Amino acid sequence: MAAQDLAAPEPAARPTADVRAWRPRVPGVVEVFHARFTGYAYPMHVHEAWTLLIVDDGAVRYDLDRHEHGTPHDTVSLLPPHVPHNGSPATPQGFRKRVLYLDAGVLGEDLVGAAVDAPDLRDPVLRRRVGQLHSALARSGDELEADSRLTLIGERLRAHLRPRRSSPSLTRPDPALARRLRDLLDERVVTGLALDEAAGLVQAHPAHLVRAFSSAYGIAPHQYLTARRVDLARRLLLDGLPPGEVAAASGFYDQAHLTRHFRKLVGVTPGRYGRRGGPVGA
Repeated sequence: MAAQDLAAPEPAARPTADVRAWRPRVPGVVEVFHARFTGYAYPMHVHEAWTLLIVDDGAVRYDLDRHEHGTPHDTVSLLPPHVPHNGSPATPQGFRKRVLYLDAGVLGEDLVGAAVDAPDLRDPVLRRRVGQLHSALARSGDELEADSRLTLIGERLRAHLRPRRSSPSLTRPDPALARRLRDLLDERVVTGLALDEAAGLVQAHPAHLVRAFSSAYGIAPHQYLTARRVDLARRLLLDGLPPGEVAAASGFYDQAHLTRHFRKLVGVTPGRYGRRGGPVGA
């Protein structure tokens, strides 16, 4: 018998893991967890928080309350707290996922049963919003955007889990409420304003507040605040302040945060802005 016929079969690929996790400065989000796993399976376990999961590559199969489920790329999976579940790759290539662990109070215990019955939600709008929230959470200084996106995601999740009592509806115009929020944002361009604090000051539900503002002005509250900060930064740069000082003086988290938004709204970096300013021939 040829020697090659006696060769042992190649061993299976070893499990691999690439993980990034952090706790953002956004109320209600306990942890953000991004991971790519190959050949790794979770045993049965529980979380104290709600688990909001999207899969970007591959697929995951899991058991929840003794029923098997899966996560194709177009779904959002919502696993309730304290309910045992496991997880393993559904493809040989493994999977890449993004997870938000939400405080148990974000959705309420009354929704646990509905989430156990239907944890996988086929909703392209919801999936897109969850992806946008992950992007905002990955950027320091964009907490108001993340907070606003989380509020609208929570509203949509409740609509799925309580369809008879909570269904998406058209936002009633409320220009007076929108104007009150705009005044608050104008007063706090540099210091900023958390969504929950704003909602308490104007005595409105956070989701209604975001929708009323967006409907009245055609721009979300976090976009309005960013635009005001960029305007302030432009004036300070033309006064001759260096970008590092301008970032702090105009309400940005750091110079990188200023640069990202400044380039998006102005088309150049703060360092290049005004460099060749002044009237022709001056």
